[in-house]
Amino acid sequence: MKPSIFSLLLLLSIFTLPLAAQDNLPRAAETFEVAGHKAFVYAASKPAEGKPWVWYAPTLRNLAFGERKLYFESFMKAGISIAGFDLGEVRGAPASTAKFTLFYEAMVKRGWSPKPILLGQSRGGMMTLAWAVRHPDKVRAWVGIYPVCNLASWPLKNSKAATLADFALPEAELVAKLKEFNPADNLQGLLANKVPMFVVHGDSDVVVPYDDNTKLLKDRYEAGGGKITVKIVPGEGHKVGPAFFECQELVDFVLKQLPPAPKK
Repeated sequence: MKPSIFSLLLLLSIFTLPLAAQDNLPRAAETFEVAGHKAFVYAASKPAEGKPWVWYAPTLRNLAFGERKLYFESFMKAGISIAGFDLGEVRGAPASTAKFTLFYEAMVKRGWSPKPILLGQSRGGMMTLAWAVRHPDKVRAWVGIYPVCNLASWPLKNSKAATLADFALPEAELVAKLKEFNPADNLQGLLANKVPMFVVHGDSDVVVPYDDNTKLLKDRYEAGGGKITVKIVPGEGHKVGPAFFECQELVDFVLKQLPPAPKK
Protein backbone atom coordinates (compact mmCIF):
# COMPACT_ATOMS: atom_id res chain seq x y z
CA MET A 1 0.00 0.00 0.00
CA LYS A 2 1.37 3.39 -1.01
CA PRO A 3 1.54 6.06 1.69
CA SER A 4 -0.99 8.88 1.42
CA ILE A 5 -0.02 12.35 0.28
CA PHE A 6 -0.81 13.58 3.80
CA SER A 7 1.55 11.10 5.45
CA LEU A 8 4.34 11.93 3.02
CA LEU A 9 3.90 15.64 3.62
CA LEU A 10 3.88 15.09 7.39
CA LEU A 11 7.06 13.03 7.23
CA LEU A 12 8.70 15.60 5.01
CA SER A 13 7.71 18.41 7.35
CA ILE A 14 9.42 16.75 10.28
CA PHE A 15 12.78 17.12 8.60
CA THR A 16 12.41 20.47 6.85
CA LEU A 17 10.97 22.61 9.65
CA PRO A 18 13.49 24.49 11.77
CA LEU A 19 14.59 22.21 14.58
CA ALA A 20 13.09 24.47 17.24
CA ALA A 21 9.65 23.97 15.64
CA GLN A 22 9.80 20.16 15.68
CA ASP A 23 8.93 19.67 19.35
CA ASN A 24 5.21 19.31 18.68
CA LEU A 25 5.64 16.82 15.85
CA PRO A 26 5.79 13.01 16.08
CA ARG A 27 9.17 11.63 17.11
CA ALA A 28 10.27 15.06 18.23
CA ALA A 29 13.98 15.63 18.27
CA GLU A 30 15.90 16.75 21.27
CA THR A 31 17.73 19.88 20.13
CA PHE A 32 20.67 21.68 21.66
CA GLU A 33 23.46 24.00 20.63
CA VAL A 34 27.16 23.31 20.42
CA ALA A 35 29.54 26.18 19.65
CA GLY A 36 26.60 28.21 18.36
CA HIS A 37 25.34 25.55 15.95
CA LYS A 38 22.18 23.47 16.16
CA ALA A 39 22.39 19.78 17.01
CA PHE A 40 19.58 17.25 17.22
CA VAL A 41 18.92 13.72 18.42
CA TYR A 42 15.98 11.54 17.45
CA ALA A 43 16.12 9.13 20.37
CA ALA A 44 14.89 5.58 19.96
CA SER A 45 12.11 4.83 22.44
CA LYS A 46 13.94 1.70 23.57
CA PRO A 47 17.67 2.23 23.00
CA ALA A 48 19.72 -0.87 22.28
CA GLU A 49 22.58 -1.90 24.55
CA GLY A 50 25.12 0.89 24.85
CA LYS A 51 22.78 3.54 23.37
CA PRO A 52 24.06 3.31 19.77
CA TRP A 53 23.47 6.13 17.33
CA VAL A 54 23.83 6.96 13.67
CA TRP A 55 25.57 10.26 13.02
CA TYR A 56 24.02 11.54 9.79
CA ALA A 57 25.47 14.24 7.52
CA PRO A 58 24.93 16.63 5.94
CA THR A 59 22.43 18.17 8.34
CA LEU A 60 21.22 21.10 6.29
CA ARG A 61 17.79 22.65 6.56
CA ASN A 62 17.15 22.61 2.83
CA LEU A 63 17.64 18.83 2.75
CA ALA A 64 14.73 16.64 3.85
CA PHE A 65 15.01 13.23 5.45
CA GLY A 66 11.61 12.20 4.05
CA GLU A 67 13.04 9.88 1.41
CA ARG A 68 14.97 8.03 4.11
CA LYS A 69 11.89 6.64 5.84
CA LEU A 70 13.07 3.01 5.67
CA TYR A 71 16.33 3.90 7.38
CA PHE A 72 14.73 6.11 10.00
CA GLU A 73 12.12 3.56 11.02
CA SER A 74 14.47 0.55 10.82
CA PHE A 75 17.08 2.18 13.03
CA MET A 76 14.52 3.41 15.54
CA LYS A 77 12.90 -0.02 15.78
CA ALA A 78 16.32 -1.59 16.43
CA GLY A 79 17.04 0.91 19.20
CA ILE A 80 19.49 3.02 17.20
CA SER A 81 19.04 6.76 17.60
CA ILE A 82 19.80 9.31 14.87
CA ALA A 83 21.69 12.54 15.41
CA GLY A 84 23.22 15.35 13.42
CA PHE A 85 25.00 18.67 13.71
CA ASP A 86 24.39 21.59 11.35
CA LEU A 87 27.68 23.28 10.47
CA GLY A 88 26.44 24.29 7.04
CA GLU A 89 28.47 23.78 3.88
CA VAL A 90 31.74 22.46 5.31
CA ARG A 91 34.19 20.19 3.52
CA GLY A 92 36.22 18.39 6.17
CA ALA A 93 38.80 21.02 7.04
CA PRO A 94 40.57 20.64 10.39
CA ALA A 95 38.69 23.59 11.91
CA SER A 96 35.22 22.33 10.98
CA THR A 97 36.19 18.79 11.94
CA ALA A 98 37.17 20.12 15.37
CA LYS A 99 33.66 21.54 15.73
CA PHE A 100 32.23 18.13 14.86
CA THR A 101 34.36 16.78 17.70
CA LEU A 102 32.64 19.18 20.10
CA PHE A 103 29.31 17.72 18.96
CA TYR A 104 30.62 14.19 19.43
CA GLU A 105 31.77 15.04 22.96
CA ALA A 106 28.39 16.57 23.76
CA MET A 107 26.66 13.39 22.59
CA VAL A 108 28.89 11.16 24.69
CA LYS A 109 28.37 13.43 27.69
CA ARG A 110 24.62 12.95 27.24
CA GLY A 111 25.10 9.20 27.54
CA TRP A 112 25.23 8.09 23.91
CA SER A 113 27.74 5.53 22.69
CA PRO A 114 31.34 6.73 22.35
CA LYS A 115 31.52 4.86 19.02
CA PRO A 116 28.79 6.09 16.65
CA ILE A 117 27.99 4.74 13.20
CA LEU A 118 28.75 7.51 10.72
CA LEU A 119 26.46 7.86 7.69
CA GLY A 120 27.38 10.39 5.04
CA GLN A 121 25.30 11.22 1.99
CA SER A 122 26.98 12.98 -0.94
CA ARG A 123 29.11 15.80 0.55
CA GLY A 124 28.21 14.39 3.94
CA GLY A 125 30.59 11.59 3.01
CA MET A 126 33.48 14.04 3.08
CA MET A 127 32.26 15.56 6.35
CA THR A 128 32.02 12.21 8.15
CA LEU A 129 35.04 10.53 6.59
CA ALA A 130 37.27 13.51 7.36
CA TRP A 131 36.21 13.26 11.00
CA ALA A 132 36.62 9.48 10.99
CA VAL A 133 40.20 9.47 9.74
CA ARG A 134 41.13 11.94 12.51
CA HIS A 135 39.31 9.94 15.20
CA PRO A 136 39.43 6.32 13.99
CA ASP A 137 39.22 4.86 17.50
CA LYS A 138 35.84 6.54 18.00
CA VAL A 139 34.07 5.09 14.94
CA ARG A 140 32.06 1.87 15.04
CA ALA A 141 31.40 1.86 11.29
CA TRP A 142 31.18 4.18 8.29
CA VAL A 143 28.38 4.21 5.71
CA GLY A 144 28.13 6.20 2.50
CA ILE A 145 25.34 7.02 0.07
CA TYR A 146 27.06 8.16 -3.16
CA PRO A 147 29.61 9.80 -0.86
CA VAL A 148 32.33 12.28 -1.62
CA CYS A 149 35.49 10.49 -0.45
CA ASN A 150 38.15 12.30 -2.43
CA LEU A 151 38.89 15.98 -1.89
CA ALA A 152 40.35 16.22 -5.40
CA SER A 153 37.05 15.17 -6.92
CA TRP A 154 33.73 17.00 -6.34
CA PRO A 155 34.84 19.56 -3.68
CA LEU A 156 37.52 21.19 -5.81
CA LYS A 157 35.74 20.80 -9.14
CA ASN A 158 32.10 21.63 -8.40
CA SER A 159 32.25 23.33 -5.01
CA LYS A 160 35.49 25.24 -5.05
CA ALA A 161 34.36 28.41 -3.25
CA ALA A 162 32.85 26.57 -0.27
CA THR A 163 35.82 24.22 -0.08
CA LEU A 164 38.41 26.99 -0.07
CA ALA A 165 36.35 28.92 2.50
CA ASP A 166 36.22 25.89 4.81
CA PHE A 167 39.96 25.31 4.62
CA ALA A 168 40.73 29.06 4.68
CA LEU A 169 43.45 28.49 2.09
CA PRO A 170 44.08 29.68 -1.44
CA GLU A 171 43.58 26.99 -4.06
CA ALA A 172 47.27 26.50 -4.82
CA GLU A 173 48.11 25.92 -1.17
CA LEU A 174 45.22 23.51 -0.64
CA VAL A 175 46.23 21.53 -3.73
CA ALA A 176 49.80 21.39 -2.46
CA LYS A 177 48.60 20.01 0.87
CA LEU A 178 45.95 17.71 -0.58
CA LYS A 179 47.44 14.46 0.69
CA GLU A 180 47.57 15.88 4.21
CA PHE A 181 43.86 16.71 4.22
CA ASN A 182 42.33 14.14 1.88
CA PRO A 183 40.52 11.32 3.74
CA ALA A 184 41.22 8.86 0.93
CA ASP A 185 44.94 9.41 1.55
CA ASN A 186 44.73 8.92 5.32
CA LEU A 187 43.06 5.59 5.98
CA GLN A 188 45.73 4.04 8.19
CA GLY A 189 43.92 4.71 11.48
CA LEU A 190 40.64 3.28 10.25
CA LEU A 191 42.47 0.23 8.98
CA ALA A 192 44.28 -0.22 12.29
CA ASN A 193 40.98 -0.02 14.15
CA LYS A 194 39.30 -2.41 11.68
CA VAL A 195 36.40 -0.05 11.02
CA PRO A 196 33.94 -1.72 8.62
CA MET A 197 32.44 0.25 5.75
CA PHE A 198 29.41 0.04 3.47
CA VAL A 199 28.67 2.21 0.43
CA VAL A 200 25.86 2.34 -2.12
CA HIS A 201 26.75 4.28 -5.26
CA GLY A 202 25.46 4.54 -8.82
CA ASP A 203 27.88 3.73 -11.63
CA SER A 204 26.49 6.59 -13.75
CA ASP A 205 26.94 9.34 -11.16
CA VAL A 206 28.40 12.43 -12.85
CA VAL A 207 28.08 14.70 -9.78
CA VAL A 208 30.14 12.49 -7.47
CA PRO A 209 31.75 10.05 -9.90
CA TYR A 210 31.99 6.48 -8.63
CA ASP A 211 35.53 5.86 -9.94
CA ASP A 212 36.96 9.02 -8.35
CA ASN A 213 35.31 8.47 -4.98
CA THR A 214 33.88 5.14 -3.82
CA LYS A 215 36.01 2.98 -6.11
CA LEU A 216 39.13 4.86 -5.03
CA LEU A 217 38.19 4.37 -1.38
CA LYS A 218 37.37 0.69 -1.93
CA ASP A 219 40.61 -0.06 -3.75
CA ARG A 220 42.74 1.63 -1.12
CA TYR A 221 40.86 0.24 1.86
CA GLU A 222 40.97 -3.31 0.56
CA ALA A 223 44.64 -2.94 -0.36
CA GLY A 224 45.27 -2.15 3.31
CA GLY A 225 43.29 -5.20 4.45
CA GLY A 226 40.15 -3.27 5.37
CA LYS A 227 36.60 -4.57 5.11
CA ILE A 228 34.36 -2.54 2.82
CA THR A 229 31.17 -3.61 1.06
CA VAL A 230 30.07 -1.65 -1.99
CA LYS A 231 26.71 -1.97 -3.71
CA ILE A 232 26.92 -0.57 -7.22
CA VAL A 233 23.60 0.53 -8.69
CA PRO A 234 23.79 0.08 -12.49
CA GLY A 235 22.62 2.99 -14.59
CA GLU A 236 21.83 5.26 -11.64
CA GLY A 237 23.26 8.70 -11.00
CA HIS A 238 23.14 11.22 -8.19
CA LYS A 239 19.46 11.16 -7.35
CA VAL A 240 16.90 10.68 -4.64
CA GLY A 241 15.33 7.30 -5.21
CA PRO A 242 14.65 3.87 -3.72
CA ALA A 243 17.93 2.39 -4.96
CA PHE A 244 19.72 4.65 -2.48
CA PHE A 245 17.14 5.32 0.23
CA GLU A 246 15.45 1.93 0.42
CA CYS A 247 18.61 -0.15 0.36
CA GLN A 248 18.02 -3.16 2.59
CA GLU A 249 21.71 -4.08 2.47
CA LEU A 250 22.51 -0.73 4.09
CA VAL A 251 19.98 -1.38 6.84
CA ASP A 252 21.34 -4.88 7.41
CA PHE A 253 24.90 -3.57 7.63
CA VAL A 254 23.97 -0.94 10.23
CA LEU A 255 22.03 -3.44 12.34
CA LYS A 256 25.01 -5.80 12.33
CA GLN A 257 27.05 -3.11 14.06
CA LEU A 258 24.97 -3.34 17.23
CA PRO A 259 26.98 -4.63 20.18
CA PRO A 260 25.80 -8.00 21.46
CA ALA A 261 23.22 -7.95 24.22
CA PRO A 262 24.59 -8.94 27.61
CA LYS A 263 24.07 -12.57 28.60
CA LYS A 264 21.38 -13.14 31.20
